[in-house]
Amino acid sequence: MLANKKEFFSGVGLMAAFLVVLAIMFSPVFGGQNGLNYLDGLYNSISKGSAYYIPDLKKKAAKYSGNIITASVVMKDEKQARETAPLFMKSGAMVNVNGSEIKVSGDLGSILTNCLEDSDQMFNNKGEGVKAKYAMDERLSLYNWWMALKALTKDLNKQKKFAKPSLSATSTKEPLSAPITTTRSRRKTFPPNGALLCFHWLFMLFTPCGTALPFCSCSKDGG
Repeated sequence: MLANKKEFFSGVGLMAAFLVVLAIMFSPVFGGQNGLNYLDGLYNSISKGSAYYIPDLKKKAAKYSGNIITASVVMKDEKQARETAPLFMKSGAMVNVNGSEIKVSGDLGSILTNCLEDSDQMFNNKGEGVKAKYAMDERLSLYNWWMALKALTKDLNKQKKFAKPSLSATSTKEPLSAPITTTRSRRKTFPPNGALLCFHWLFMLFTPCGTALPFCSCSKDGG
């Protein structure tokens, strides 16, 4: 005989409800994905939506229009230098590659604007345009932009070309980082599917197993 039937059956009911929810979370009912992978992509999309600085940075880059620079951009090796040279050429700059060094002469505003245009396309999952522009993998182009502008900023700092020598790095680091890390995510703002997010947070908060579930998520890309 059960001493506390009410408590027992309440516990059984809660356990059954939890197992049902757990089964749903691990089933591919969210557009072909299980709940964990779906939520992982959703959180990436929300974070991507909050990191869209490119329009403001384009305005800052435009202030450097007409500012002609001559700089030495040193890359990792000759291969990377030859891959990077077209980025500057498409910006309207003159380039001369000698080993791992690229001599660049051109309009700083145009260089920064071209970089931001590529970042904007990648951010909005339009990488095919960047791929066609440089005839190379779009992610490699963005990585080379990152490395090239880091080297360019270093040389401009040595020249003491500007009162704010770090501005060119600031104008490119933020918009490049988001497209590199979230290329396959679509930009969203909170709250998309707010009820599902609230449910997930409550599930994590009130169930012992729920707190470990996010760490079990594995995306198809290995993330």
